[in-house]
Parts: sequence; C-alpha cells; structure tokens
Amino acid sequence: MLQATRTGCAAGLTGALWTGGTLDRGRSGRNRPGGRILPAMPEGQLTIDDLRSRVGRHLGWSAWHEVTQEQVDRFADVTGDRQWVHTDPERARQGPFGTTIAHGYLTLSLLPALLGEVLFVAGPRFAVNYGLNRLRFPAPVPVGSRVRAGATLSAMEEVPGGEQVVLACTFEVEGSDKPCCVADVVFRYYY
Repeated sequence: MLQATRTGCAAGLTGALWTGGTLDRGRSGRNRPGGRILPAMPEGQLTIDDLRSRVGRHLGWSAWHEVTQEQVDRFADVTGDRQWVHTDPERARQGPFGTTIAHGYLTLSLLPALLGEVLFVAGPRFAVNYGLNRLRFPAPVPVGSRVRAGATLSAMEEVPGGEQVVLACTFEVEGSDKPCCVADVVFRYYY
C-alpha cells in the first residue's frame, strides 16, 4: 500500500507533495494515512518551463465534488461560524436559499484538493500558498450540490529561490450559470 503526503495549502501542486492520486477517504470522509491511492493525477507533469509557455491559458477543470452538510458542520465547528444559514437545515428551508449553504471560505478551502486534479508541477522542493490577490463569492453553494474548480495561469515571475505563479481560479456549482467563487491565488515554487 502506498502512503500519500499531502501537507500545506499547496498540497498536490508539486512533485514533492503529490504522490500520484488522492487519499481514499472511506465512509468517514477523513483522510486515512496510508490509505490506498486513487488515480486522479492530471495528465502529464509540467515543469516550470512548461508553465511559462502556458501563461494566459486555461489549465483545466477538476472533477465535480459534492458539498455535504457534514462538511459544512465540521467547518462551522472549526471556525466558530455557526450562522443558521449554514448549520440549521430546518430554519434554512424558510430562508433566502431554501436550504443550507456552504461557507464561502469552506468553498475556497477545497481549492488545494481540486487544483491537485488539474495541475502537477514536477521538480520543485516544495510549494507554498503565498496568498490571494482577489477573492469573491458571487453565488451560494447549496448543501448537496456539486462544485468543481478551474484554473487559468495568469502570471509568473522569478522570486529569490524560485518562481511565483498566479492562478485565476473559478469555482462552479453544477447547473448554475454564475460562479460561486473566483480568486486570484498566488503560489510560490522553491528549488
């Protein structure tokens, strides 16, 4: 059995952190160290030079992933954001969305896992999430809906010891015309 190492916000974005798939989450939805690897690696491996040739291009989309009430409740427990629109299905049925919705920051927190299905950069020793240049949540994510993330490589520049990459990321809710999250995400790859 293989063991995956997925640490930090940039997990899945470098050869140093990605081992070729996603952890089997089992019924609990939790990562299980040493769990079997499910194939989900993007086609091919990109080097930093490959990335440079793709500035301005869309890199692809992740698979669709369901957002569950259990995920929302766990996120509420961790963050202390227990607003009824997220955690009270009975009350939310009478609210503006007709159901509970995911926290915007929960949606954003899915990005490392979803990007790991789109982008694999070979070669760096490690990568770090350097921050966000822009972030908006234009539409809600109803609990039980499915989301996916896509990325366009907006910019690249050399930084001491590595490269800085800016990805224009868009989250979609299946069946919706409006994105639920748009973010310019900055990663740094170090060699």
